[in-house]
Amino acid sequence: MWAAMPAGARTALAGLSGADLRTVLLGVARDRAAAVRTPEVVRRWQVDRFVRPARADPRALARVEARMWQLLPADVAGVELAPVVPLGTSSAVAPVSQNRIVTTMRASEVLSDPTNALAVEAAVRRRRQREVHLAAAHRVLRAQDFGSGASAHFRLFALVSSARDTGSGDTQARLLIRHLSYWRAVLAELAPAAAPRLHVTTFDDPVVRERLADTVRPALAGDVVPLVDEPERSRGRGYYTDCALRITVLDGSLEIGDGGLTDWTARLSGDAKERCLVSCLATERLLAATTR
Repeated sequence: MWAAMPAGARTALAGLSGADLRTVLLGVARDRAAAVRTPEVVRRWQVDRFVRPARADPRALARVEARMWQLLPADVAGVELAPVVPLGTSSAVAPVSQNRIVTTMRASEVLSDPTNALAVEAAVRRRRQREVHLAAAHRVLRAQDFGSGASAHFRLFALVSSARDTGSGDTQARLLIRHLSYWRAVLAELAPAAAPRLHVTTFDDPVVRERLADTVRPALAGDVVPLVDEPERSRGRGYYTDCALRITVLDGSLEIGDGGLTDWTARLSGDAKERCLVSCLATERLLAATTR
């Protein structure tokens, strides 16, 4: 594409300031939009996976998410996130390729994962709070192709907790108990007949593995929603540190949630002692699994 453009075009564009580049791109977008006719809008509405409406019944989805908000502990702060976040949030906070993100022309990107955005907010709030627990429900948009008929956008209910390490894996255990207890309460009430499970994998930290055995498991004793060890899991290694979570229904055949310990708030705050746990659940998947 660069070879097809006039000589020096790439160098000229690369040399523009952020404000000037945005002006150029907005001008191009304005010209292209002026050439669009209404039949093209209808065609794109029907075939473009980025703009097609979701299949979920919004009334049923609202009821599910309303109950999830009610089940949250009182000390978890709800956050209504913006539709966009600063450019590079996903690739800088989490190791995600920018090719999977819908980038705008105004130094921002469409929110693709609420846990990334909540981690930034948690790092900011940790400057004045001893520990931070945040939650958000948001429709996210991702650029990667999930297959024929799959939507590029879907709703996630997310939790992010950040606190300072107190040693011996105690902080990690406390955060894990908090998140797993919440998801167990959600699944026990909203999906009891869908055979829900919580899965946990420890990676390379023996201390976290010990706390999982002697602290986390006893706190989650009971068979309402089983906590299943998944030592064979490798997906998420490098994205999550020390420990990863999965939430499934239908005897483990359908994954509806994911999470794990991360170094995000440690890097955002420049403090290696920060510990951060993120987790999320796809509410549309939960709804579909419970209405079959």
